[in-house]
Amino acid sequence: MRSLPVFFDLRAFLAHAEGQGDLARIAEAVDLRHEMTAVQLAALRAGGPVLRFDAAQAGGVSASMPVIANLFGTPDRVAAGLGLSLDQVPGFGEFLAALRSPAPVEGMRDALSRWPILRAALQSRPKLLRRGVSQEVSAPPDLSLIPVQTPWPGDAGPLITWPVVVTRPQGSDAGQVARYNLGVYRAQVLGPDRLILRWLAHRGGAAHHRSWVKAGAPMPVAIALGADPATLLSAALPLPETVSEVSFSGVLRGARAELVAAKTVPLLVPANAEIILEGWVHPGETAPEGPFGDHTGYYNAVEPFPVMRLSAITHRRDPLYLTTVTGRPPDEPSVIGEVFNTLALPVIR
Repeated sequence: MRSLPVFFDLRAFLAHAEGQGDLARIAEAVDLRHEMTAVQLAALRAGGPVLRFDAAQAGGVSASMPVIANLFGTPDRVAAGLGLSLDQVPGFGEFLAALRSPAPVEGMRDALSRWPILRAALQSRPKLLRRGVSQEVSAPPDLSLIPVQTPWPGDAGPLITWPVVVTRPQGSDAGQVARYNLGVYRAQVLGPDRLILRWLAHRGGAAHHRSWVKAGAPMPVAIALGADPATLLSAALPLPETVSEVSFSGVLRGARAELVAAKTVPLLVPANAEIILEGWVHPGETAPEGPFGDHTGYYNAVEPFPVMRLSAITHRRDPLYLTTVTGRPPDEPSVIGEVFNTLALPVIR
């Protein structure tokens, strides 16, 4: 089924895009406030390439790391993130439907014909590493060193838009990866070591948070920035609560997820991400989140959401920061949603 190589990290995917002539490097200074949003949306609406901003600035001060944007700005790149060509997406949806509800096996010939499904099940088990490139450098928790965008003029401040938020329920332990939730939630920067996590009540991260609040205990949280395409897309998919995003990423990737123990919180985190934020959410600590521009074309109302206090930041030696913009479609989330609809149709049927 797979027609593309396995992308173990964001850089492998960027190298593939560049090889296809589908990556543009922007050397000119571009401001993180509003200007980068305009460039991103212009590229997306023209069916343009992945963007690498090498001179991002905030208030005239140059950022210390490049910014990657418009990663999944075309349906072809979303499919490529799944390891497929666009015309293979419906067939992969059929495969996932069979994996979810397989028919009884009848005889050895039938069993061998189902080997791709058996292999996918094996690949869904994550691999625990002793060290990962996402921890090459350990740094103090200072978010000002990360070039976080402020997308829209009415936004409350800088907004992390592609965070893969890693949580587990109270009563589990760090090794029970099947109970983890990976979700892409809005994360507003409050200060050098504080974020607001906007997880809505029906999402997995919010359910985990309620279990820790009920126990009266602080909740460990990790955020992977610049994860590999399969992890990004698994975290964005509305999977059933009984399906682990970590395991599902193994099916999408065609290879087992690689995890490593976080430095300051009892969680396992993606070993090949660009940046890992670690910290704690304490019971009862909230802050007013927003307003921020949303896909409706309007700004969200201000509401209280939990605060994450960072305990550490780890990253590669030369990290890249991945960002996106949510606004009135077409935008990157709507392009991803278009492909996800095709992928989910056989499961719905």
